[in-house]
Amino acid sequence: MRRAVAAAAVVAALGVTTACGGSSETTDDAKKPAASEKTTAPAKPAEEGAKALTAAELEKAVVGTGDVKGYKVEKVGKDDLPPTESVAAKPASCQPLADMFMFSTQPTAKDRVVRTLMATDELDPKVTSLALLAYDGADAAKVMKDLRTASKSCTAYEHVDYKYSGVKARPAPDAGDEAVSYDVKGVIDGDKVPMTFTVVRSGSTVVAFYTMNMLDSSKTDVPQVIVDAQLAKLEKAV
Repeated sequence: MRRAVAAAAVVAALGVTTACGGSSETTDDAKKPAASEKTTAPAKPAEEGAKALTAAELEKAVVGTGDVKGYKVEKVGKDDLPPTESVAAKPASCQPLADMFMFSTQPTAKDRVVRTLMATDELDPKVTSLALLAYDGADAAKVMKDLRTASKSCTAYEHVDYKYSGVKARPAPDAGDEAVSYDVKGVIDGDKVPMTFTVVRSGSTVVAFYTMNMLDSSKTDVPQVIVDAQLAKLEKAV
């Protein structure tokens, strides 16, 4: 079952199909705000002259085996990633969400690395994937701004012949320089699969996380231990 969930996560959420798309899904209930969270976290300004991390630097900064207690980390090779080219979504106001579903953005990241994580506890059906996206200057801040706007204004959209609904902004964690979190509802091979996105900017790097749970739609929060471990490693590496 866990292998099936992982396969669905990679195929659907990363769009590893000939059509450049899969389909995603939403949580049935949004996480209640914790004391340290708020709907919109204040953003620290991005440095205009900041340079994007190189591919080698991203590989050094991304979590690996042993970095996240209780989780196995698997690398997603570049050949298994969807293309970075944007495919139009309808309505256009939802485009940032459709792009992020493919770990793609406008403006395009200079480079990216992707990992998939599963708990070592075989009874935990969650699958979390993360991507480190590198940008020059203030492009990372624009990506965050567009995602924040779309998560609040978009409710449903179509993308690459798939339909998505139930878009709902969630409380943004107090992490990095700014953060955005939201749910999306979709269908994978006829089955409803919940998914939650949390996207964090640290300097000129955007770290995108998504979690899906094909067995329990009420439990799709991105594990905080994964967010903390990835941000700590990124900040230490740069």
